[in-house]
Amino acid sequence: MITLEEIYQGLASEFQAQTGQTAGGSSELAVRFYAVAAQIYSLYVQAEWTRRQCFPQTAQGEDLDKHAKLRGVARRQAVRAAGTVRFYVDEARQMDTEVPAGTVCMTAGGVRFATDRDGIIPAGEAWCEVPVTAAEAGAAGNVGQGTIVYMALPPLGVVACANPEALSNGQNVESDEELRTRVLATFQRLANGANNAFYRQTAMSFDGVAAVTVLPRNRGVGTVDVVPAAQGGVPDQTLLDALQEHFDQVREIACDVKVISPTEETVDVSVKLWAKEERGFDSVALAVRDRLEGWFNGERLGQPLPRAQLVSLIYGVDGVANCRLVAPAEDLPLDSVTLPVLGALTIVDGADGEEETEQGESGTGDAAEEGGADGEI
Repeated sequence: MITLEEIYQGLASEFQAQTGQTAGGSSELAVRFYAVAAQIYSLYVQAEWTRRQCFPQTAQGEDLDKHAKLRGVARRQAVRAAGTVRFYVDEARQMDTEVPAGTVCMTAGGVRFATDRDGIIPAGEAWCEVPVTAAEAGAAGNVGQGTIVYMALPPLGVVACANPEALSNGQNVESDEELRTRVLATFQRLANGANNAFYRQTAMSFDGVAAVTVLPRNRGVGTVDVVPAAQGGVPDQTLLDALQEHFDQVREIACDVKVISPTEETVDVSVKLWAKEERGFDSVALAVRDRLEGWFNGERLGQPLPRAQLVSLIYGVDGVANCRLVAPAEDLPLDSVTLPVLGALTIVDGADGEEETEQGESGTGDAAEEGGADGEI
């Protein structure tokens, strides 16, 4: 695009050509030319911005949302992560201990959650489980097993809390690039109310859905199976029911549409890791763990899992000097309805060979019983 200086020089040159006079650098006329040039330049900028917003390939923000609406697509909104937390008493009591709704618990990093309803630790019992939801919507609420360990204001008699399983399905607001991809896909694969594109685009419009596989005639002629994955991995029953109810209303006549959960493939990952000299092993290993846990999400539905991709993912973490992937031992050629789920995650310090196992959604391991030492996570 033309610059402010070029516009000014053009005005000055034209003035000189028409009058034979030169506008000096500090003269009043030069100042006037600069003022006019600035206004003309602002029009160029506005015109360029308008040009970009006219097309879905380059539009941003609210203008991209308008393009999306013209294609029957809406930006997916942020979703709060959810799960359960156990609340403990120091010893079994002779009366019930109440955990009020709204009790706030959090991770060491300050990610806050609140109980969805009242919970009761029955007399004679040591704990109870209560459903919780992240205080703020977004992927930050997808935390690992055993990471919720603090309470903002412990209920009377409650001494500890912990989440027995990872919390998942938190999702950030859909970015411009993610929305742009879906909008452009409506031009490339036109939905007609009966084809694969219709079912895929419809399912992807739901908040919390990360990927979809459509299986036409999976149960015979006149049937369609829709297999969604949530951002955190396996979709919960609420999301499956919402999709089923919607497809029951919009499906084509005489078509049996069934929404089913994907098949889970537990993937145990074992890594031998060398940290750079200026970085401690513990901090680098924690960063690797976070990267792997974040990567195993619903977007992996139906995608093959090559070992080289995991190695590249690990090696790309800041502070990693070298790594060797011990498990999985070979590439996993997953089918279209299979969702890889992170199982036991083992990270070994390449400098001394000591290790500890971090539990994913499945798998066991207790580093304390293994005699954990420095250089372990």
